Amino acid sequence: MRKVAVLDDYQAVALEMADWGALPSDVSVDVFGDHLSDEDEVARRLEPYCAVVAMRERTPFRRSLIERLPNLKLLVTTGMRNASIDVGAAADNGVTVCGTNGLPYPTAELTWALILALARRVAAEDAATRRGAWQVTVGEGLQGKTLGVMGLGRLGSQVATIGRAFGMNLSAWSQNLTEDHAARFGARLVSKEELLAKSDFVTIHLILSRRTRGIIGARELASMKPSAYLINTSRGPIVDEDALIEALRSGRIAGAGLDVFDIEPLPMGHALRSMPNTVLTPHVGYVTVETYRVFYQDAVEDIAAFLSGSPVRVLTVQ
Repeated sequence: MRKVAVLDDYQAVALEMADWGALPSDVSVDVFGDHLSDEDEVARRLEPYCAVVAMRERTPFRRSLIERLPNLKLLVTTGMRNASIDVGAAADNGVTVCGTNGLPYPTAELTWALILALARRVAAEDAATRRGAWQVTVGEGLQGKTLGVMGLGRLGSQVATIGRAFGMNLSAWSQNLTEDHAARFGARLVSKEELLAKSDFVTIHLILSRRTRGIIGARELASMKPSAYLINTSRGPIVDEDALIEALRSGRIAGAGLDVFDIEPLPMGHALRSMPNTVLTPHVGYVTVETYRVFYQDAVEDIAAFLSGSPVRVLTVQ
């Protein structure tokens, strides 16, 4: 029997999202809903499996782990990019890595859920209403405010388009952004310094890399308006988390909407959990029924294609 492991199925929906019965009859599928963060525990769990389906970056596959999985032949990641998989180490150990398609809009939609929740104090008013209070805050409108978009690629451009519909002024910056591309989405190309200093809402849509890790630190946060909000639906380490906590605690910025963190799941007792000027979601930017159907259906296709000797959507070292 050839064994397949599906990891980190937090919502216990993986088997509902695709026809796993389409795999050959000698393939068994085990689904794990709990998250293991200790590499020794992950290695022990996965030792019997020839194929593993990893959901985004929930479980890292570093060289040290891959080398402890002699039976592993196929590693499927949802999406076509996964910074937590050492693709080179997989190749060195005879492991094929395949990806899946995805959807371009869910994270952009969640970005706006966070912006609106911050501006209109949704979390505070919801909690107050449930405990019997009524109208305990004064929200802010978006029209005429400045939205600063860091990264005007596939996601950032969608966020900018929605910002225009709200009547916001748009500024944009990234290291390779051009004036023409910014203008296509109604944005003005500015320096990073100007974007941070003049925006009422700063939203991050950059890929995590050596160039972007920690690109928002104490100095950058100090340059923002005290009335400004930071939204991060990209990757946690793009922002210096300790500096952000201090900026939130001191009132250096008004608040933050965060879907991503340095450590995920966010540890119990973490300072961000108790900060009233934040709206926190557990890395659910991509988590929709529509996305999961694409992810898991493609994962089944990846496994079947690999077992037939013709793998698809193979990822290689960039």
